[in-house]
Amino acid sequence: MAEQDKPLLIKRYASRRLYNTETSDYVTLEDIAGFIRDGREVQIVDLKTGDDLTRQYLLQIIAEHESRGENVLPVNVLNDLVRSYMVPGGGVMPQFLQASFDMLRDSQSKMMENMNAMNPMASIPGFEAMKAQQEAFLKAMTGGLSGSWTGGSSGPEPDNGAADDGEQEDLDAIKRQLSELQDKLSKIK
Repeated sequence: MAEQDKPLLIKRYASRRLYNTETSDYVTLEDIAGFIRDGREVQIVDLKTGDDLTRQYLLQIIAEHESRGENVLPVNVLNDLVRSYMVPGGGVMPQFLQASFDMLRDSQSKMMENMNAMNPMASIPGFEAMKAQQEAFLKAMTGGLSGSWTGGSSGPEPDNGAADDGEQEDLDAIKRQLSELQDKLSKIK
Protein backbone atom coordinates (compact mmCIF):
# COMPACT_ATOMS: atom_id res chain seq x y z
CA MET A 1 0.00 0.00 0.00
CA ALA A 2 1.40 3.41 -0.94
CA GLU A 3 2.28 5.83 1.83
CA GLN A 4 -0.44 8.29 0.70
CA ASP A 5 -3.12 5.55 0.62
CA LYS A 6 -2.98 4.65 4.30
CA PRO A 7 -4.11 7.12 6.96
CA LEU A 8 -1.52 9.38 8.50
CA LEU A 9 -1.18 8.16 12.10
CA ILE A 10 -1.18 10.91 14.71
CA LYS A 11 -0.60 9.87 18.32
CA ARG A 12 -1.91 11.92 21.23
CA TYR A 13 0.34 11.89 24.25
CA ALA A 14 -0.84 12.25 27.85
CA SER A 15 0.18 15.92 27.64
CA ARG A 16 -2.42 16.24 24.83
CA ARG A 17 0.33 17.01 22.31
CA LEU A 18 -0.19 15.48 18.88
CA TYR A 19 2.69 13.56 17.29
CA ASN A 20 3.01 12.87 13.55
CA THR A 21 4.47 9.36 13.28
CA GLU A 22 5.65 9.85 9.68
CA THR A 23 7.70 12.98 10.22
CA SER A 24 8.48 12.40 13.91
CA ASP A 25 7.40 15.85 15.01
CA TYR A 26 4.58 17.50 16.90
CA VAL A 27 1.65 18.95 14.97
CA THR A 28 -1.25 21.29 15.66
CA LEU A 29 -4.91 21.05 14.77
CA GLU A 30 -4.24 23.48 11.91
CA ASP A 31 -1.53 21.15 10.57
CA ILE A 32 -3.99 18.25 10.67
CA ALA A 33 -6.59 20.38 8.85
CA GLY A 34 -3.93 21.08 6.20
CA PHE A 35 -3.22 17.36 5.75
CA ILE A 36 -6.93 16.75 5.22
CA ARG A 37 -7.28 19.67 2.77
CA ASP A 38 -4.38 18.14 0.82
CA GLY A 39 -6.43 14.95 0.47
CA ARG A 40 -4.74 12.88 3.18
CA GLU A 41 -6.76 10.73 5.56
CA VAL A 42 -5.70 10.98 9.20
CA GLN A 43 -6.20 8.74 12.20
CA ILE A 44 -5.65 10.14 15.68
CA VAL A 45 -5.18 7.65 18.49
CA ASP A 46 -4.50 7.96 22.20
CA LEU A 47 -1.00 6.62 22.84
CA LYS A 48 -1.83 5.13 26.23
CA THR A 49 -5.27 3.58 25.62
CA GLY A 50 -5.20 3.11 21.85
CA ASP A 51 -8.65 4.76 21.59
CA ASP A 52 -9.47 6.30 18.21
CA LEU A 53 -9.91 10.05 18.76
CA THR A 54 -10.18 11.03 15.09
CA ARG A 55 -13.87 12.01 15.19
CA GLN A 56 -13.37 14.13 18.32
CA TYR A 57 -10.47 16.07 16.79
CA LEU A 58 -12.18 16.57 13.40
CA LEU A 59 -15.18 18.05 15.19
CA GLN A 60 -12.81 20.27 17.17
CA ILE A 61 -11.22 21.52 13.91
CA ILE A 62 -14.67 22.42 12.57
CA ALA A 63 -15.61 24.12 15.85
CA GLU A 64 -12.43 26.22 15.82
CA HIS A 65 -13.06 27.37 12.25
CA GLU A 66 -16.65 28.25 13.17
CA SER A 67 -15.47 30.21 16.24
CA ARG A 68 -13.22 32.33 13.97
CA GLY A 69 -16.23 33.35 11.89
CA GLU A 70 -15.55 30.91 9.06
CA ASN A 71 -18.95 29.42 8.30
CA VAL A 72 -18.16 25.78 7.74
CA LEU A 73 -21.76 24.59 7.96
CA PRO A 74 -24.99 26.56 7.68
CA VAL A 75 -26.98 26.94 10.94
CA ASN A 76 -29.88 24.85 9.65
CA VAL A 77 -27.49 21.95 8.91
CA LEU A 78 -26.01 22.26 12.41
CA ASN A 79 -29.54 22.22 13.86
CA ASP A 80 -30.36 19.09 11.84
CA LEU A 81 -27.19 17.40 13.05
CA VAL A 82 -28.07 18.13 16.69
CA ARG A 83 -31.62 16.85 16.09
CA SER A 84 -30.30 13.67 14.47
CA TYR A 85 -28.28 12.89 17.58
CA MET A 86 -31.45 13.17 19.69
CA VAL A 87 -33.19 10.45 17.67
CA PRO A 88 -32.73 6.92 19.07
CA GLY A 89 -30.20 5.09 16.90
CA GLY A 90 -28.78 8.35 15.50
CA GLY A 91 -31.33 8.75 12.72
CA VAL A 92 -30.42 8.70 9.03
CA MET A 93 -28.53 12.00 8.93
CA PRO A 94 -24.98 10.52 9.14
CA GLN A 95 -25.68 8.05 6.30
CA PHE A 96 -27.32 10.80 4.25
CA LEU A 97 -24.34 13.12 4.71
CA GLN A 98 -21.89 10.35 3.80
CA ALA A 99 -23.85 9.48 0.65
CA SER A 100 -24.08 13.18 -0.29
CA PHE A 101 -20.33 13.73 0.04
CA ASP A 102 -19.60 10.53 -1.90
CA MET A 103 -21.89 11.73 -4.69
CA LEU A 104 -20.24 15.18 -4.67
CA ARG A 105 -16.73 13.66 -4.96
CA ASP A 106 -17.86 11.40 -7.82
CA SER A 107 -19.46 14.34 -9.64
CA GLN A 108 -16.34 16.48 -9.27
CA SER A 109 -14.17 13.66 -10.57
CA LYS A 110 -16.42 13.07 -13.59
CA MET A 111 -16.55 16.81 -14.31
CA MET A 112 -12.73 16.98 -14.36
CA GLU A 113 -12.57 13.96 -16.68
CA ASN A 114 -15.08 15.60 -19.03
CA MET A 115 -13.20 18.92 -18.96
CA ASN A 116 -9.97 17.12 -19.91
CA ALA A 117 -11.76 15.20 -22.68
CA MET A 118 -13.16 18.45 -24.10
CA ASN A 119 -9.75 20.17 -24.04
CA PRO A 120 -9.20 21.17 -27.70
CA MET A 121 -5.43 21.12 -27.22
CA ALA A 122 -5.46 17.39 -26.43
CA SER A 123 -6.51 16.54 -30.00
CA ILE A 124 -3.56 18.37 -31.62
CA PRO A 125 -0.96 15.92 -32.97
CA GLY A 126 2.15 16.00 -30.83
CA PHE A 127 0.37 17.57 -27.84
CA GLU A 128 1.78 15.03 -25.38
CA ALA A 129 5.33 15.61 -26.63
CA MET A 130 4.83 19.38 -26.43
CA LYS A 131 3.46 19.04 -22.89
CA ALA A 132 6.42 16.88 -21.83
CA GLN A 133 8.87 19.38 -23.36
CA GLN A 134 7.18 22.26 -21.59
CA GLU A 135 7.30 20.38 -18.27
CA ALA A 136 11.01 19.69 -18.74
CA PHE A 137 11.63 23.35 -19.65
CA LEU A 138 9.80 24.54 -16.54
CA LYS A 139 11.80 22.13 -14.38
CA ALA A 140 15.03 23.37 -15.92
CA MET A 141 14.11 27.03 -15.45
CA THR A 142 12.94 26.61 -11.86
CA GLY A 143 15.56 24.13 -10.77
CA GLY A 144 12.93 21.43 -10.26
CA LEU A 145 10.92 23.52 -7.78
CA SER A 146 7.67 23.56 -9.73
CA GLY A 147 5.21 20.72 -10.02
CA SER A 148 4.27 19.15 -13.29
CA TRP A 149 2.01 21.08 -15.68
CA THR A 150 -0.97 18.86 -16.30
CA GLY A 151 -2.84 20.80 -18.97
CA GLY A 152 -6.12 21.26 -17.11
CA SER A 153 -6.16 18.48 -14.55
CA SER A 154 -6.92 18.99 -10.89
CA GLY A 155 -3.53 20.47 -10.06
CA PRO A 156 0.20 20.01 -10.08
CA GLU A 157 1.58 16.58 -9.44
CA PRO A 158 4.28 16.40 -6.83
CA ASP A 159 7.80 16.25 -8.20
CA ASN A 160 9.59 13.41 -6.48
CA GLY A 161 12.91 14.45 -7.98
CA ALA A 162 13.40 11.20 -9.87
CA ALA A 163 13.14 11.81 -13.61
CA ASP A 164 12.90 8.80 -15.90
CA ASP A 165 15.23 8.43 -18.90
CA GLY A 166 12.80 10.09 -21.35
CA GLU A 167 12.31 13.11 -19.14
CA GLN A 168 16.06 13.40 -18.54
CA GLU A 169 16.72 13.33 -22.30
CA ASP A 170 14.08 16.02 -22.84
CA LEU A 171 15.62 18.09 -20.06
CA ASP A 172 19.11 17.70 -21.54
CA ALA A 173 17.82 18.71 -25.00
CA ILE A 174 16.15 21.81 -23.58
CA LYS A 175 19.28 22.75 -21.65
CA ARG A 176 21.33 22.35 -24.82
CA GLN A 177 18.88 24.51 -26.82
CA LEU A 178 18.89 27.13 -24.07
CA SER A 179 22.69 27.17 -24.08
CA GLU A 180 22.75 27.58 -27.88
CA LEU A 181 20.29 30.49 -27.64
CA GLN A 182 22.43 32.15 -24.98
CA ASP A 183 25.51 31.78 -27.21
CA LYS A 184 23.66 33.34 -30.15
CA LEU A 185 22.45 36.21 -27.97
CA SER A 186 25.92 36.90 -26.66
CA LYS A 187 27.30 37.03 -30.25
CA ILE A 188 24.60 39.57 -31.22
CA LYS A 189 25.62 41.97 -28.44
